[in-house]
Amino acid sequence: MAHKKGVGSSKNGRESHGQRLGVKIFGGQEAIAGNVIIRQRGTAYHPGKNVGIGKDHTIYALVDGTVKFTTKRHDRRYVAIVPTGEVQVDLGAQHGVRTKASSKKAAPAAETPSEEAQA
Repeated sequence: MAHKKGVGSSKNGRESHGQRLGVKIFGGQEAIAGNVIIRQRGTAYHPGKNVGIGKDHTIYALVDGTVKFTTKRHDRRYVAIVPTGEVQVDLGAQHGVRTKASSKKAAPAAETPSEEAQA
């Protein structure tokens, strides 16, 4: 007796596997040159200093160092690598932006007598 296969079982079995996208190395973590930092579709994150981008928009490290995420104009998110051994400069202090550390008042300098009073 010939019969048809059940409709449900012949329609199943074609679900694709996940693509494993996302951030692989987070901000503040160490990366070695060549490490994949982010796998993404499109440029949700843009490459910054010491970072390369592949043809599938994968962002990877070009040098050894610490991963740093920043947001710049037009709310674009950038990924950069701060090389190992490079000193990070607090740009806020250079441009007059107050931070918790710089907002503390400095002790007043001791007054020194003027040269005329000494003579």
